[in-house]
Amino acid sequence: MATTHHQRAPGGGQPPGRPVRVPFPVVDEVARHCAQDAEPSTVHIEIHLPGRVDEERLRSAFAAALARHPRALMRERPRGPLARRYEWELTEAPDTDPVSFPPCAPGALERARAGALDRAPALTASPPLRLDVVREPDREGCVLLFIVHHTALDGPACMRLAATAAEIYSGSPVPPSPAPARPAAAPLPRQSRTPALARPAQVAPGSPGPAPVPGNALLVAELPVPRRESGAPYTVNDQLMVATALTVADWNRAQGAPGADRRPLRITMPVDDRTRGPEMPIGNGTRLVEVGFTAAESAPGTDMAALLRTTAERTRALKAQPRPQLGRGAGLLTVPLLPVAARAALTRGLRVAAGPWTSTTLLSNIGRIPYPLDFGDAGRATAVWFSAPARMPRGLTFTTASTGGRLHLAVRWSRTLLGERDGARLLDLFTRHLAATSSEAV
Repeated sequence: MATTHHQRAPGGGQPPGRPVRVPFPVVDEVARHCAQDAEPSTVHIEIHLPGRVDEERLRSAFAAALARHPRALMRERPRGPLARRYEWELTEAPDTDPVSFPPCAPGALERARAGALDRAPALTASPPLRLDVVREPDREGCVLLFIVHHTALDGPACMRLAATAAEIYSGSPVPPSPAPARPAAAPLPRQSRTPALARPAQVAPGSPGPAPVPGNALLVAELPVPRRESGAPYTVNDQLMVATALTVADWNRAQGAPGADRRPLRITMPVDDRTRGPEMPIGNGTRLVEVGFTAAESAPGTDMAALLRTTAERTRALKAQPRPQLGRGAGLLTVPLLPVAARAALTRGLRVAAGPWTSTTLLSNIGRIPYPLDFGDAGRATAVWFSAPARMPRGLTFTTASTGGRLHLAVRWSRTLLGERDGARLLDLFTRHLAATSSEAV
């Protein structure tokens, strides 16, 4: 996270009426450079509650949660044409009320999901997120649906805000959340590494239709958490990673993609080392690593037990290795030697040029939700779904979270790459391959 810089008045005091300025961290700046209206970079989160929340009580609780996490109260500061930095301005209060209660009507949840994918919150108004409380006449309870601008915040940071709001709403203090466990450093197994310069397989195009509409589409599913034997050397995350690789490999072969049996797969995996307690840093705090699979490993008839063990070795080593959030090259693009506009054009050009070497897909496993998300008389969360942006050239993401012993999966894709039937087929493939990683099947 960036260090907060205060604009000092003569004598060292804070000038009245002058908001605190925070230069964009590397992740925020690269995301801002590559922002586009056709495929908004949003994180969608939906929290399903068995009861219904009180409107004024929720508004008050969420406002108090924002006050406890003031780093979320930010907006992009206007800048001149020769400015060398993007900057956030931290505000004392929201510019607009982020909470809304759309009319209770049939199909409200589907419309809210579509809005979460099609329209990002403005960066020029604090905070850069929205919360829609969705109710339908034929559905008990309600859904708290967050839409987050990924230039400013990530999913875990928004979940921290939601957990604080739940604590305030219910009046029940939440027990401390343990920090994520990280294994001891281990070298990457030499025999399992894919060549660093090998061009990875991309997700093969499906049938988006004769005139695909830009933007993302989404399917969600609730699945059983795959079983593991006690003491198994791999985690549920490794099982999800293997299922993702086999799903894309099967899809590409079925589509007749060139090089489907030769090119390696590279799957981007966010790693989050932040504490989950009230002091959790708010912003974009994950770092991205890439897990490689050779073409032979994702071929039909692969030894599932061996692949799970090998994948566990890779993910364990990658999590333990210190690495900048976006790799070492991204930091060079954000050195303020040139005006922001020039760096933005350079970054976008490099992104297009590097498209063929972009990772195959992204798997973001939030894991077991570490908060009770208890909203008092509205009840505790029964399901939590996340989805990460699926912009081209990657065009496909898988996001998972676990609540109440169930796995909640979101498959999100670019509508310029895949159609609705393609998304359903990928969901079916993932479900089948995940089941094949279960201890009963291995």
